[in-house]
Amino acid sequence: KIFPIAISRMAYLERSSPTLKEALLKIFRAEKPIDIDQHFCEFGSYEYHIKCSVSDPKIVYVSTSTLLQTQGTVMFKEISSHTYDMIKKIAVGVIDIVNPPRLCFQLTLGIHLDNMPRGKEAIKIITRISEIQALILSSQLKDMLKVMNFQDNSQAMNNDRPIRIVYHPSELFYVFKQPEKMMAVYPMNFKDNSDVVIATSFFQELVEVGSQKEMGKAPQCTWSPIPPAQLRGEPVQDLTTNSGFVSFDITSRHLKGKRLDKTVWSLLNFYAYVKYHIKCSRGYIQRRMRKRMASLVKLLDNTYLEEEIDQTEKERCKYVKELMKVQKGKLMMKQRCKAMTRRMKISKFRIKIKGCGRFRFNQRWISLPKFSSKPSNKSYTKLE
Repeated sequence: KIFPIAISRMAYLERSSPTLKEALLKIFRAEKPIDIDQHFCEFGSYEYHIKCSVSDPKIVYVSTSTLLQTQGTVMFKEISSHTYDMIKKIAVGVIDIVNPPRLCFQLTLGIHLDNMPRGKEAIKIITRISEIQALILSSQLKDMLKVMNFQDNSQAMNNDRPIRIVYHPSELFYVFKQPEKMMAVYPMNFKDNSDVVIATSFFQELVEVGSQKEMGKAPQCTWSPIPPAQLRGEPVQDLTTNSGFVSFDITSRHLKGKRLDKTVWSLLNFYAYVKYHIKCSRGYIQRRMRKRMASLVKLLDNTYLEEEIDQTEKERCKYVKELMKVQKGKLMMKQRCKAMTRRMKISKFRIKIKGCGRFRFNQRWISLPKFSSKPSNKSYTKLE
């Protein structure tokens, strides 16, 4: 059965194949023998085939095809003996190289499960087995760089055609020899215009940072919108880009000891690293935009609420003022009525004289005279 598997590009930054590791762990941890015949692809160009049968459960066959596609003066059609030795050293007695390999594959391994140690050591061995494609790619590029590094300037001038390396569809780079150094050139293409803007800005910053004194030991990086002169004569479709060309200067210092592994792995993962940076930058920009949008919406909502509250308060104040006016008018009218009633009561009832308070039994009450509008028959004498 063939299972095409789509895996994130960011997974390529890891050396181990996640699908191969998961399948091997499943077989190793199975309580009963299982029958597996699985064929899958990773990154569009790396093929794997895993076969395990119930009739022979002690051995698992893993086939892989991960050779670099090169075009130029240096060609590697077969895996070198040095790479075979490195693969055998992963787990002595556990891994065997099957000759000839399975049809349409460059390498077939036989993994003896009965010789596999238990516990964490088994997981380490399975993880290293799943790193075979990274090991082969790195070994091939190492051999290529070593051959070019040992060439003298006269040989480099005679073989002036650059080496075209394709380790992923639509992602390639060129390596060519120059006096006292080698150059790796990456034609950069992106589908989205936003990715082009982010990538171009990133390349310019990379060049600026690489020119500092603190980065003097790192490979010199340059960026140009046009291809270098050494790439003249290469296919037009390879040199048609929308993000320019990124170049790295590789000296003999970068090919010594442990630096060689880091240099090779960085060259193989440069495309993945750039895409990872673009993805993170887009996520960061989108988060900032969403945060800014949320703050603006919140500000607008607060302004609307404040205006609504102010309008409500104004209406309430207006109603209270009108109510107070009505209440005040009613209160004044009520007070006037009370005063008038009091005066009327005083005019009708007797008046109590305070000075006669000590005469308890002889208190006299004086009532107001009654006045009438009718003329009286009584006469009065005017006093002089």
